[in-house]
Amino acid sequence: MLLSSVILFAIAALGGLVLATRKERPLAVAIIHGLVAAAGLVCLIIAVVQGETDPLPVTALILFVVAALGGFALFAMDLRSKTLSKGLVAVHGLLAVVAEVLLIIAIV
Repeated sequence: MLLSSVILFAIAALGGLVLATRKERPLAVAIIHGLVAAAGLVCLIIAVVQGETDPLPVTALILFVVAALGGFALFAMDLRSKTLSKGLVAVHGLLAVVAEVLLIIAIV
């Protein structure tokens, strides 16, 4: 399950890069980004609940949950056509990258 979550989060990161680097953010990309990241989060939750005791995946899970909350806020702002906070975009992405790196280290 950890490998599945790493792959799903990597795919979600590609969508996140598209969203972060474009002035016009396609709604379809935002929805796919969120759904793929949510699937990665579900895989990670399953791995942790099934007894993954290594602290790295647990830490990654916490970071991804916080990143997801930021993602929800960004999505809501985007739907309301509000200007996205560059700081929130940066924190959202940085948390997700750090969590992904922790998962990769846990697998290796």
